[in-house]
Amino acid sequence: MKAFLYHILNGLIIDEYRKTKTTSLDSIMEKGFEPAESKTENLFNFLDGKAAMLLIAMLPAKYQKVMRMKYVQDLTLKEMSILTGQSRNTMAVQTHRGLEKLKLLYIPN
Repeated sequence: MKAFLYHILNGLIIDEYRKTKTTSLDSIMEKGFEPAESKTENLFNFLDGKAAMLLIAMLPAKYQKVMRMKYVQDLTLKEMSILTGQSRNTMAVQTHRGLEKLKLLYIPN
């Protein structure tokens, strides 16, 4: 019985030391760690935005205006309808049609 208990306790001790200790992000940040932002992701987002702006410029004028208001200025349909004097439904339809035309212009590499 003694040997059995020794063997079990020895296994438990080894298991405890082999476990990876998890530390919370809060405790690490309290010690002064600051996570770094991925600059490559920001660069890709910037380049994708530039490409999207070039594609928007290739749309008909009617859709260019709506797409810029929606995706560049981040306006809601209600705000867009107030600015243009058209109904929200008209703005929603033009946004949808503009997005469909934009998808046709976009050719992935």
